[in-house]
Amino acid sequence: MVGKTSLFCFRQTMDAEFYVEILKKHIPEANRMLGDRWRFQQDNDPKHTSRLAQEFLKDHVPEVIEWPSNSPDLNPIENLWSIVKDRVEKRMPKNLDDLERFMAEEWNNIPTTVLNNLIKSMKHRCDLVIELGGERISY
Repeated sequence: MVGKTSLFCFRQTMDAEFYVEILKKHIPEANRMLGDRWRFQQDNDPKHTSRLAQEFLKDHVPEVIEWPSNSPDLNPIENLWSIVKDRVEKRMPKNLDDLERFMAEEWNNIPTTVLNNLIKSMKHRCDLVIELGGERISY
């Protein structure tokens, strides 16, 4: 089963405490959708690797995938964000309220087939990175 959590927009600076508050909102959504059949991936941003975040994740997700600091970006969410960004830009938001509304609408309108295709592409992406000796790929 593939799905996405609700979109969370914010206008403040994120620190470790705020990051954990966001996780508290979205981790239960992932658990309801996927039970314990999912893994959590994040980059090595200091707020993600903070003791506070690590303790929360240890207690609330089935497994956190270790992610090398200098790895090519293989996270399919980056491609999903690109799709949302392109769609929002075409709507030409005039202010932050428009931007937030358009982002939520476009996020909610992403079809499951797009999510499935992003997930299905992971094996090929990993194979390409291995073939290129760990270098970035154009995907």
